Amino acid sequence: MELVAQQVGLPGGALVVMQPTDAAELPDDREVDWAPVVPYWSVLWRSGVALAREVAATDLRGRRVVELGCGLGVPSLAAARSGAEVLASDEDPDAIALLERNARENGLSLRAVRAEWGDPGPLLDEAPFDLALASDVLYMRAAVAQLLELLPLLAPEVWLADPGRSFTEPFLERAREAWEVDTVERGVVRIHRMRERA
Repeated sequence: MELVAQQVGLPGGALVVMQPTDAAELPDDREVDWAPVVPYWSVLWRSGVALAREVAATDLRGRRVVELGCGLGVPSLAAARSGAEVLASDEDPDAIALLERNARENGLSLRAVRAEWGDPGPLLDEAPFDLALASDVLYMRAAVAQLLELLPLLAPEVWLADPGRSFTEPFLERAREAWEVDTVERGVVRIHRMRERA
């Protein structure tokens, strides 16, 4: 796999993220519902960058953080740099291998595991976490039910970044039954901070 280095500007300094060259030629600056021909995990999604900026501006020392569908894992890298103990997860083994390399390139320590939401054993084995992160994961209908079932088993707090995918509102409508949801806008991306109701 041919790679190219990308600089991702974050509070506290840039991260260097190695990315497959063919994906780097497809910046995420199109309409919300565009679909790349390269693997989804290999795109530097604007939602991931926006979530990483939120994370980088937060002191996470002493907190356990899990990222779901991490892809290039920029939020996980930011969380590790902010002091968290991080477990990043993706269903694609190539994503996991590249994230581990990117962590080393940035002098960061995190763990990465292959996990599918329909078979989340590797995640549940490590739960509970203090915070779950996810960015741009609601592009398929099946993700709504899977996330609604999985998130309460993982952490009492979730930060979900989304550019306005069509399944986001149905997810949030159902999530509000069990979670307090506060939303902030970061350009075209919305960060939904969810906390379990007491």
